[in-house]
Amino acid sequence: MKKELIALLCRKSFRFSETPAFKLVSGRMSRFYVNCKPTTLSPRGMFLTGHLMFAAIQDSGASAVGGLTFGADPIAMATAFASELKGHPVKAFSIRKDQKDHGIVKWVEGDIHHGEKVVVIDDVATTGGSTIKAIERARSEGLEVVRAVVLVDRQEGGVDNIRAHVSDTTAIITRDELVDCWKQMEK
Repeated sequence: MKKELIALLCRKSFRFSETPAFKLVSGRMSRFYVNCKPTTLSPRGMFLTGHLMFAAIQDSGASAVGGLTFGADPIAMATAFASELKGHPVKAFSIRKDQKDHGIVKWVEGDIHHGEKVVVIDDVATTGGSTIKAIERARSEGLEVVRAVVLVDRQEGGVDNIRAHVSDTTAIITRDELVDCWKQMEK
């Protein structure tokens, strides 16, 4: 499954240039561009991502998986769906970028309650800032973050930065794996 997901990401979500050609959120230019949404929102990508993410979290003891909207949302939903298929249901949740100012004011949406063990996920980690923000907001809502998992590690320090907040942090796919796939596809 992982090899197939890497190939799908290469076709739908990854771009590579020998010189820095892609502007990142930080404003910095990069040789690599990763936008997982075309993959995670496709039927096959959702299937593969959900199963691989579930495999990465199933031994965590967590009852729910989620992260900062919008990057984590399709992955969390796919993971919850795969977990039900596997007979070990894990709920999905979403963390807002901006706090609601009406109704019940909270950061986290979903069938989730104070004290639950959760895994915070993200689609891509560069510096890890979005994932760290999600971890902080989950904790502020009384959730116990037991693991963090990113789908793609750009290998620019993000996973290590996240690990400073959640020691059990991992990535499913690395930038190097995507570059290797991209180079094979270019031949």
